[in-house]
Order: sequence, then C-alpha cells, then structure tokens
Amino acid sequence: MSPVTIPEVEHAYPGSTGCPGCGANLVMRYLLKGLGERTILTIPACCWAVMPGYWPSHCLKVPMVYCAFEATGASLSGMRAALDMKGVEDVTVVGFAGDGGTVDIGLQALSGAAERETDALYVMYDNEAYMNTGIQRSGATPWGAWTATTPVGPSRDYKREPKKDIMSIMEAHGIPYAATVSVAHPEDFVKKAKKAKDVRGFKFIHALSPCPPGWKMNPMKTVEVARLAVDTNVFPLYEIENGRVRITKKGKGLPIKDYLSIQRRFGHLTEEEVKRMQESVDSSFKALEQREAREG
Repeated sequence: MSPVTIPEVEHAYPGSTGCPGCGANLVMRYLLKGLGERTILTIPACCWAVMPGYWPSHCLKVPMVYCAFEATGASLSGMRAALDMKGVEDVTVVGFAGDGGTVDIGLQALSGAAERETDALYVMYDNEAYMNTGIQRSGATPWGAWTATTPVGPSRDYKREPKKDIMSIMEAHGIPYAATVSVAHPEDFVKKAKKAKDVRGFKFIHALSPCPPGWKMNPMKTVEVARLAVDTNVFPLYEIENGRVRITKKGKGLPIKDYLSIQRRFGHLTEEEVKRMQESVDSSFKALEQREAREG
C-alpha cells in the first residue's frame, strides 16, 4: 500500500455551522491542506458565507473576505491586484463559491477574471442547487432531480434541463489549468490543489459537494455518495492542463442506479428515465476517454 500523502496540518478548525455530513466542509478542508496557510479566500453568498460561524467565532485559519453574490471573480481580481501592488507574491488568492454563484449568478465576473488571466484560483463547490436559500434548482442541477423549484408531483415537473458543463466553459477561456476533484479521493484532491497553486494564471477547480438535505440522503453517506459519483462515471476525475486532458482516477464503471438509489431526490424516476441517464453518462465518459487517447 502506498503511503498517505495528505498533509497532517489543518487550516480549518472544527465546529463550523454546516449541516451534518456537509460535503462543502470537506472541500474546504482538503483545499486548504493543498494550498497551505499563505492563502486568502473571497466568498460570496452561499453556504460557506455562514458556515464559518458568528463573530467572534471563526472556523478557518486563513483570512477571508465576503463579496456580493455575483462578484467573486471581480473580488479575487481586485485582491490579486492589491497584493501585487504591495509586492506580495507568495499568497494564493482563492475565489470559493457554490454552483449557483458560479454557473449562474457569478458567471460574468468569473468569465472576466479568466479573460484577464488573473493569477488566482477559483473553486466551485458543487452541491447542485441553491442549498443555502431552500434547495432551489441551479444551472448545475442535474437532469431529473427534485428541488424546491422543480417539484415532483402529479405534473412530474422535475429538472428537465441538463447540467451546465462548467469545465468546458472554463476551458473555452483558454486557462492553463482546470480540474475536477472529489471529497472521496482526498489524495487526488490535494495533489490537484498543490498543482493549481504552482501554475501561473487563472485556474479552476470543480469540486463535487454532496448535500444531505438537498440530495435527500443519509448524512453518514456523504463520502460513499461522492465515491459512487466517480465509480459510476457521473463525475469523472480529470484535469485539463494547457489544453490536454488526463483522467486522474478511473471509476469502476458501476451502473448509475447505484448512485441514484441513495438519493431520494431521484426516487421518482422510472426505469426508462434511469436508462436515459445511463446512456448520457456513458456517452460523455466515452468522449472523455477518446479525447484523452487522442491527446495522450
């Protein structure tokens, strides 16, 4: 067995106000293990805007600046510019936002920061809905999911649109590094965080963040669900470095129903609808493998 490569030092205190089993807690913990203490965060309206606690409580050992919901990209650009003016080069500036504040409300500021080639890292913790305000659907909510605004009832009016492909959107900006990470694979996560830290320019990390209340799942199943997302190829782990794709952790190719069955937000789907989701996942992952083979 290979030695564990996760740093022992912690940059997050216990005792956040996150829900039991919150995947976003683990995202922050592993991110900071990879980046280290010379990090500054800017966080918009999201779960993590309240999770650090009430003043004077604070669960992070690094400085943090709150910004408007739509302004994470602009905020991190301003912070980077201010540090550069002071000659501070050894601090990693991080925008840390949820999926709603990234693929929807904050997309314009994110795009601007990427276009300007701001030397910073943007991390999207993806719990696939606006969880902090009542589980409303976001552009990152997957097809077929229940949310408070895509209810399941006689009308079967659940999410009918596909999940936005934020990795492709960011790659289209020509950034030097983008990666997907999972809290079920912390060594892969920390390794990518360290790599992103050392790359000059704008970097993007997409972290799947299971949400027990929003996904209607047992809080004790967070890591299991995250692992199944990888093993069913729903959320493959890969990186795009200077335009080249590399799959960093192969899933087991398990059927998607193993992943869906643990989450009651998908409990209304028929066998035919699950089959449709399986075909979509298979097609997307095959395309990813083929691209890796071409560019390898």
